[in-house]
Amino acid sequence: MKRHICLIEDEPAIRENYRDALERRGYRVTTHGDRPAALLALTAQLPDLAIIDVGLGDEPDGGFTLCQELRQRSATLPIIFLTARDSDIDSVHGLRLGADDYVTKDMSLDHLLARITALLRRADAWAEALKQPDEVIQRGRLSLNVDRMTVTWNQLPVELTVTEFWMLHSLARHPGHVRDRDQLMSAASTVLDDNTVTSHIKRIRRKFQQVDADFDGIQTAYGMGYRWNAHEV
Repeated sequence: MKRHICLIEDEPAIRENYRDALERRGYRVTTHGDRPAALLALTAQLPDLAIIDVGLGDEPDGGFTLCQELRQRSATLPIIFLTARDSDIDSVHGLRLGADDYVTKDMSLDHLLARITALLRRADAWAEALKQPDEVIQRGRLSLNVDRMTVTWNQLPVELTVTEFWMLHSLARHPGHVRDRDQLMSAASTVLDDNTVTSHIKRIRRKFQQVDADFDGIQTAYGMGYRWNAHEV
């Protein structure tokens, strides 16, 4: 069965170009030109992956709103922003709302397809993991349930996206060991640039700090990557 990708893009020519390209790669593609139409369709059935433009019709930030609405419906739906807006502020905001990736329209189609493939592969791996007995990693005050993809700190829940969860999992598995950006991307089964990896780490830290202002579990190894604080074990 073909994997279903939903593309939400308000420019008809761009929408059709991407639809044709994705269908040639074997995907089933549905498209929408505005947020209300997309939300109505996606409320009935979620796709395997959603690609969303930020500006949708008369809603300059309609894509951000749609991402938030979809993330409330599913914590695991792969979501990619595909937009002409390339500012760091926009990309960080998109990731904060729960998107798995943020790419610009000047990116090559091959690069976009690589990201789509990686996110779908990760979703499949997670679905397969749900069939196995729960695996729990305990690191002092940190608890990760790998199969339910839940995280607690001091027994308080920390809500992470799928990408954030697997990056944290990679760090916590080997406390004190540095994980570079390539290793974190591999752990999350995605393809990100350095700035996006940094944004994800900042967001993970911020979420932990919301439940513990003194959180210091993730340390930066300058010029190398990040590590889980061995003192937190």
